[in-house]
Amino acid sequence: MAISMSKKKSKVSKKLETKQHHFSDTILFKILYRIPAAIFLLILIFLWSSSTTIISGKFVHVCVSSRKLNNLYCLSAGTQPNFDIPIQELSNNGPISTNSTSASIKEVVDIVREDPNSIIGNRVQNNGSDDEVAFAVKVVETQLQVQRSWISNKNHAASCEGRGIYVYDLPSKFNKDLVGQCGDMIPWTNVCAYFNNDAMGEPIAKLGNGWYHTHQYALELIFHTRALKHRCRVYNENEAKLFYVPYYGGLDILRWHFKNVSNDVKDTLGLELVKWLENKKPWLKNSGKDHVFVLGKISWDFRRKNDASWGTRFLELDQMQNSMKLLIERQPWHINDIGIPHPTYFHPHSDDDIITWQLNIIRSNRKSLIGFAGAARPDAPENIRSILINQCNSDETKCRFLNCSLGGCDKPESVIELFRDSEFCLQPPGDSPTRKSVFDSLVSGCIPVLFDPFTAYYQYPWHLPEDHSKYSVFIGKEEVREMKVNIVEKLMKVSVREREDMRRFIVYELLPGLVYGDSNSKLEKFQDAFSITINNLLERVNRIE
Repeated sequence: MAISMSKKKSKVSKKLETKQHHFSDTILFKILYRIPAAIFLLILIFLWSSSTTIISGKFVHVCVSSRKLNNLYCLSAGTQPNFDIPIQELSNNGPISTNSTSASIKEVVDIVREDPNSIIGNRVQNNGSDDEVAFAVKVVETQLQVQRSWISNKNHAASCEGRGIYVYDLPSKFNKDLVGQCGDMIPWTNVCAYFNNDAMGEPIAKLGNGWYHTHQYALELIFHTRALKHRCRVYNENEAKLFYVPYYGGLDILRWHFKNVSNDVKDTLGLELVKWLENKKPWLKNSGKDHVFVLGKISWDFRRKNDASWGTRFLELDQMQNSMKLLIERQPWHINDIGIPHPTYFHPHSDDDIITWQLNIIRSNRKSLIGFAGAARPDAPENIRSILINQCNSDETKCRFLNCSLGGCDKPESVIELFRDSEFCLQPPGDSPTRKSVFDSLVSGCIPVLFDPFTAYYQYPWHLPEDHSKYSVFIGKEEVREMKVNIVEKLMKVSVREREDMRRFIVYELLPGLVYGDSNSKLEKFQDAFSITINNLLERVNRIE
C-alpha cells in the first residue's frame, strides 16, 4: 500500500511537475514573445514618426529624417522622371506631341541639321538604334539651337525703351501665403530660415562676403525679389514687353509631396491661377506667349501622368503651352521649357565680390585630384554612384569622398572647401539627371565630370556654352556601369595645361553668369544669371509675330 501510494504519489508528482514545467514555459514564452514584439512596435513607431511613406503608382517612397531636406546633396528630387525618348510621338515631319504648339514644332524642324554633332550621336549609330531615336536626339539638339538663337548680344545698360517688364501683383495665395507655410511644409524640418534675407538664407561668414545658406528650391523667391527691383520694371501693363507671373509653383507642390492628399487638391492652385490669368487682357492678347513663369523645381514635378500620383499637371495644361517656363531642370522635348542655373550659395553684391572670389579660387592649392560629394543610391541598382564611390575610396590619396548620407554635406562650407581643393568634381545623376552640385563645383573652380548629357549639356543653353569640352569632362555612364573605365586613372591622363585652361575659362568666363547677385546687387562689369536670363527673355518676346 505504501508502495502503491508511493507510486501514485510519484505519478502525481510527475504530472504536477509536467504541468509546472508547461506553465513555466508558457509564461516564459509569453514574456519572451511579448518583449521582442514590444521592441518591434517601438521601432515601427519611431520610424513612422521620423519618416513619411508615399505610395505613387508602382513606387513606394519612404523619406526618413536621416536624409534631411537641409542636407541638400542627399535630398531626393521628389520625382520618378521618365527619360524614355517619346518615339511613339515622333514622325518624319517633327516631334508630334499634344503638348507642343505647331509654331514650336515648325521652328524646330526648320533648322534640323542633316548630321548633328551630338555627344551621343556615335553611340546611337553604333548601337544600331532606330531612326526615331536618332531623330529624337536631333530634335533635342536643334531645340537647344533655337533657344541659343534667343541669346541677346546687345548692351542693355543704357536704355529700357521697348524693354518694359510687368510683374503681376498676384493674390497672396499664389506666393506669399505659400512661404508662410514653411514651418510644416516638410514633416521633419523647418525651412523658414532658408527664406530669410530675401530667400538667400543665413550668411556664411567663413566663406566671405556674399555667401549664404541658400536652399536649392529658393529660385522662385530670389527671381521674384530681383524682378520687383529691376530698373526696367513698369507699372502700366500697356508699356510692358514681358509679363512675369510670380507663382511659387515649386513651393505649391513641395507642401503636398509628403502629405496624403488627392490629385485634385494638388492641382487646385495651378488651375485657379490659369483661371485668374484668363481674365487678364495681356494674357489673352498673345495667348500667353509673352508671359514667363519661374518654377524652382524640376519640370517632371509639374508633368504628372494620368496613372500617377506624384506632382501636379500644371505644365501639361493646354493653357500653359505657349508661355515660357524657366526651371532648374527642363523637359528636353518642350522648347518653351528653358533651364536656368540652380541657386548656389554665392550671391555677390558688387563686382569686387566676384573678382575677390575669382582670385581666391584661381590661386587655390588643389590638394586632391578628385572630389565627390554625394551618397549612394542602393535602391537604384542602375545608378553608377556606388561604383564611383568604390573607385574613389580605393585611392584616397587622389580622391576625396564626402558622404552626404552621414551628414557630411549639411554644412555648405564643407562642400565648397572640398570643391575648392579638388581639380575635378564627379557629378553623376541623382534622383534626376541634373544636380545643384554641378553649379557649386563650377563656382568653386572645380572641373565637373559629367556622365549624362542631360545633366548639363541639354539643359542650360543660355548659361553654358555649346562646346562642353571648355569647362567639363564627359565619361559615358555605360562605360562606368560596365566597369570599362577607372575614373581616377582616366582623369590622371588630363594634362596640367588642359586643366588650367578649363579652370581659367570656368572662373573668368562662366562663373559671373552662373550666380544670382543679392537683391540689391550693383554689378556693372558682369552680368549675373538673372541679368542674362532677363535679357534673353526680352530678346525672345521681341521676335513674337
